[in-house]
Amino acid sequence: MKLKWHHLILVFIIISSCEDESAVPLHFPPSFMELPMGFEDFEVPSDNQFTQERWDLGKKLFFDPIMSLDSSISCASCHNPNLAFSDDKALSLGVESRIGTRNSPTLANVGFHPYYTREGGIPTLEMQVLVPIQEHNEFDFNIVLLAERLLNDSAYVEMALHAYNRSPDAFVIARALACFERSLISGYSRYDHYENYNDQNALSSSEVNGLKLFFSDKTNCSKCHGGFNFTNYEFNNNGLYDNYLDSGRFRLTGDDIDFAKFKVPTLRNVELTAPYMHDGSFNNLEEVIEHYNSGGFDNPQKSAIIKPLGLTQSEKNDLLAFLKSLTDNSFVNNPIFKND
Repeated sequence: MKLKWHHLILVFIIISSCEDESAVPLHFPPSFMELPMGFEDFEVPSDNQFTQERWDLGKKLFFDPIMSLDSSISCASCHNPNLAFSDDKALSLGVESRIGTRNSPTLANVGFHPYYTREGGIPTLEMQVLVPIQEHNEFDFNIVLLAERLLNDSAYVEMALHAYNRSPDAFVIARALACFERSLISGYSRYDHYENYNDQNALSSSEVNGLKLFFSDKTNCSKCHGGFNFTNYEFNNNGLYDNYLDSGRFRLTGDDIDFAKFKVPTLRNVELTAPYMHDGSFNNLEEVIEHYNSGGFDNPQKSAIIKPLGLTQSEKNDLLAFLKSLTDNSFVNNPIFKND
């Protein structure tokens, strides 16, 4: 395992050395897609600006099991477009049906994240793809060997030359996948129509009550799940257990204060991304709400925000209704994100 991580770090360095440090704001061509109202711009490396050719190559790679050692699974195996690019299993299965170590998060709006993985150890989307390729319980492969495999496929060679003017090497693979994943923008839920597009009929009275409760001091939900993407991207312990098997951010930093802390996930499309928590231990949103209503388990790292809420059944119902209003059906059903 040490050898694999050392090799992964080496590949990070190689890809970083090729990456232009300057970045410019990303603006999608209006004919393709635009940022939803209320969303901030995000930046990408200047050497990986959006083009249709790069997006096409990234999409092809995303859905192709050629990415894994035995060509049995693809990125889409754990990030299903019908589930807002998440999985319906607590822990996804890798090659040879090996069980993963953490629940697969949604990729919706992944381009807005400031860092990646649940401990935040990966600084760019271009680098992130190296993790599932390298992980024993995921693709269990090597990006250099993957590039050699792609060189034997004339379609990939042609697409890489058109997209990046070079053969499908590690540079191309990482950037093409990042280009596709940055396009997975979700911001047209009924909540968005109500809040950003002035459609006062978009939400029911129960959903409006839930919205007010969500943003209230009584629940403090928006302290962690605020902003246009419903996350502050910080690392918190939410009292899920009194004794954690997964060390969370501590795995990266080695600092005791980070033990069992995980990056706050987005709540966009949360109705579709069950099961929940870093280990998929909650099967439905009702269980999630009950957890926060109870205040969770006490442990030294639990956030001070997490306290018993004392919600009535009616309030819990309203909160559930609001969370479901964050589902963006136009995103989930968009044919451009389906495998051709």
